[in-house]
Amino acid sequence: MKTLKIPEATIIRLSVYSRHLTDVDRKGIITTSSGDIADGVGVSPAQVRKDLAYFGEFGTRGVGYNVKDLRQHILRILGLGVDWNVTLVGAGNLGLALCSYKGFRERGFIITSIFDSDPSKVGTMIGNVKVLPIEQLEEVAKQNQTQIGIIAVPSAVAQDIADKLINAGVEAILNFAPVVLNVPPQIELRNVDLAVNLEVLTFNVGAQRF
Repeated sequence: MKTLKIPEATIIRLSVYSRHLTDVDRKGIITTSSGDIADGVGVSPAQVRKDLAYFGEFGTRGVGYNVKDLRQHILRILGLGVDWNVTLVGAGNLGLALCSYKGFRERGFIITSIFDSDPSKVGTMIGNVKVLPIEQLEEVAKQNQTQIGIIAVPSAVAQDIADKLINAGVEAILNFAPVVLNVPPQIELRNVDLAVNLEVLTFNVGAQRF
């Protein structure tokens, strides 16, 4: 996919389309159109068609898209046809919230191991997963053939955790720590800074007042 230089915004919209199609499918709707999808997710029909066109031709002119087929096509494009083993590092409030999010499992992201440095948390259960000490991170992640790591630790230790995940063979990292991580180019890294996103919101709200 990278060789096609697909815009990241397109990938994000594909994820939104797939969720919309899942809801539509649950309602028993058989066919849909770019206009229906656009109305459901808040973009233009032309944008829907353009995003899908990066990956081939879907649907039938004058008829529309088969909901189930299009949803499956998009899930395959997003790599969601299989389960992904996920390691979560950090069993604090944010980590607990992430573990409680049912959407991960529904989309095929399975948290198979959780780690923390706090002795009072090690050995406790979050759902059906036991919290393990950081010292076991590399060994367990390798055994589980973990593909994705989630970092939900203080910024001061985030780089060390990232290094351990990389040494364990993790291919992608979702980082919630407010710090810039140094990772090899082959590692897919996604940073989620909640404070920055809130500040963007306040900037935009403030800008509308002037």
